[in-house]
Amino acid sequence: MNPANSKTLSIGCGAGFSGDRVDAAPPVVRTLIERGGPAAMMFEMLAERTLALAQLAKKANPDAGFEVLLDLALRPILADCLANGITIVGNFGAANPRAAAQLILRLAKEFGLAPPRVAVVEGDDLSTPEGRQIIRNCLKEDFDERRFICANVYQGAFPIAAAIKDGAQVVVTGRVADPSLALGPAIAHYNWGLNDWDRLAGATMAGHMLECGAQVTGGYFADPGMKDVPDLHDVGFPIAEVAADGSCIVTKASNTGGLVSARTVKEQLLYEIHDPGRYLTPDVVADVNHAEVTEVGTNAVRLAGVRGHPRTPTLKANVFFDGGWMGEA
Repeated sequence: MNPANSKTLSIGCGAGFSGDRVDAAPPVVRTLIERGGPAAMMFEMLAERTLALAQLAKKANPDAGFEVLLDLALRPILADCLANGITIVGNFGAANPRAAAQLILRLAKEFGLAPPRVAVVEGDDLSTPEGRQIIRNCLKEDFDERRFICANVYQGAFPIAAAIKDGAQVVVTGRVADPSLALGPAIAHYNWGLNDWDRLAGATMAGHMLECGAQVTGGYFADPGMKDVPDLHDVGFPIAEVAADGSCIVTKASNTGGLVSARTVKEQLLYEIHDPGRYLTPDVVADVNHAEVTEVGTNAVRLAGVRGHPRTPTLKANVFFDGGWMGEA
């Protein structure tokens, strides 16, 4: 195993959901290049509903089922990331990570680049006969075979880290826990172990800062006249500078609008958290009850003091059934 790297790892966010802006990533990548040092880009493009739709798309076409905006999202930044050693990690594989990996290879070939080392993380799809039996055993009489669409389990960060350690420049995943997209590069960079609970928890919450894109840079916080955010029309996406102890400094892309403050970080810290003392992930149970949020500069906030506890013995899964109706939003 490689020794831990002492240089701070910067992780930028290029997307916070499926269908997110495809112009958000280039300013982040430019900022990472300008600041120098080891860096990664994460793309969180997979929600629960979108995964079910991706599974249906794959059933209709074996070559489909991954993020439909993947080409548009990576086209502006792929060459720069490869040239500058910026690892790309994304759950844009959705229901068909291998097809997404093939698209990335085709894109690199179109640009005249050397074939990048693309890794695929699989194992989340429980739609196989063996997977169905696991779900059937859990749901018992509530399992409706006739209306069953698919099931996917939330995987963690260590397979991502293993791929990066093996030299992957791009890591394509299906269903993983959203913060694991940032934790994986941090594990690989610092060589953390399976039981480095506080470090794993700290970087998990760094990933939680990033996973929703512009939410932590003012998009979620903004309430004009009450909580004003400058240049919201050009809100920048976030960057987390993750330290060796798992703490991080949350910043954003240079020369963009938006705001990173103690208040924006606190709001995102508690977003979708059912219990601040027990935020469950596949990698660690994070405890933010005594976390410290400190403004350390303009659009720079340090998050420290997150504690970690042993991961649960089971994983969460999404199970989808045909409800018999279509929804549109």
